[in-house]
Amino acid sequence: MNYFTDTIVGMRHAARNTTGRYVSRLTSGTLAVVMAGGRGERLKGLTQHRCKPATPFGGKFRIIDFVLSNCVNSGIRQIAVLTQYKSQSLIQHIQRGWSYLRGEMGEFVELIPAQQQTGAHWYRGTADSVFQNLDFIRSHHPTHVLILAGDHIYKMDYGPMIAYHESCEADITVGVVDVPIERAHEFGIMTTDDTNRVVKFAEKPNKPDPIDGHENFARASMGIYVIARERLEKLLTDDSVNPDSNHDFGKNIIPPSIGRMRVFAYPFQDIETRAQNYWRDVGNVDALYEANMELVSLNPELNIYDHQWPIWTYQAQQPPAKFVLDEEGRRGMAVNSMVAGGCIISGAAVVQSLLSNDVRIEDGTRIDSSVLLPGVTIGRRCAIKRCILDENCVIPDGMQIGMDAVLDAKRFFVTKRGVVLVTPDMLRALM
Repeated sequence: MNYFTDTIVGMRHAARNTTGRYVSRLTSGTLAVVMAGGRGERLKGLTQHRCKPATPFGGKFRIIDFVLSNCVNSGIRQIAVLTQYKSQSLIQHIQRGWSYLRGEMGEFVELIPAQQQTGAHWYRGTADSVFQNLDFIRSHHPTHVLILAGDHIYKMDYGPMIAYHESCEADITVGVVDVPIERAHEFGIMTTDDTNRVVKFAEKPNKPDPIDGHENFARASMGIYVIARERLEKLLTDDSVNPDSNHDFGKNIIPPSIGRMRVFAYPFQDIETRAQNYWRDVGNVDALYEANMELVSLNPELNIYDHQWPIWTYQAQQPPAKFVLDEEGRRGMAVNSMVAGGCIISGAAVVQSLLSNDVRIEDGTRIDSSVLLPGVTIGRRCAIKRCILDENCVIPDGMQIGMDAVLDAKRFFVTKRGVVLVTPDMLRALM
């Protein structure tokens, strides 16, 4: 076993013998700061009227539900969500679905919009967004601050990571995940020694350093940081007066700290449940489509049916999904698919697809390998293949999408991998 494995095995043993009190003590003294203010421009029309963390995912969730559920399931009940761009739908979702925490017991999910706290500017970067809210952080006296991105899909217990941070006597601990070397140029890459101390950081390198002994993989930052409150205040205050800084954790906080502080990587691997190895950055249309499609596979890596680690969310009260008509050519059916509540499939065939709540599909239509977001309505005799249909799209009778790449490119947005994104704005332009 290496240093990391020995440490984690020891912590698991201690946690079992003390009914998890060690990890619970650490998480109860931790304040989570979720950065949910990004524009999400690579999601194209999906973020035309919403921020990326508010984008629907998996039939009934929003992307931000995964990081918030991780916090609550880990025993972290003090959570600040920092918003900035196009945040109304995110604010509405959190107010409806995450207001059950008990404020009188010090529990909360606090929405904090950009307020120009430190001058006449909005958030200039991830580090600046936290710096502008240091007064809020200080007011809750946390021992540790857990910095999180609000736009990734994964299940993770943050308790062992915080315990690992303590056991390493680290100044900063960065959550990392192993990614194939050919995809490493998409991420910030950490190079570590045999104790998992970070010795180098490269942002989206052309020639990434592989992991020793695993030459086909590199170690990518997950955008998760554990830092003691006092250390965080000093780092962010120094960065705030640097005129050459982009005020970003990945560019301006972590790299300069590597040579002068104890910066450790916490590998998101070798965890007891297979699902916890799952991590997806759904930062573009192809990635979002593929992550949704993985859920309808036979044995998806991400188990959203896990009662031990539920994904909490707000969902409208909907009746069960309904399948009607049983005639040749007009049979309501779904195969290898997920269908949320409130859907009515009337004489249509749905294959290898994911339908969010309140979708309506009329007879003679076939849906194949597609993701339909809430409130989509599809008319008669349509054919939809390898598409994402945004919320409240209305597809007229007879329309075919995903069958003719040239025509689709003229009407809608088509990704490099041939996925067609359709939004209500695009449909209105056609009319």
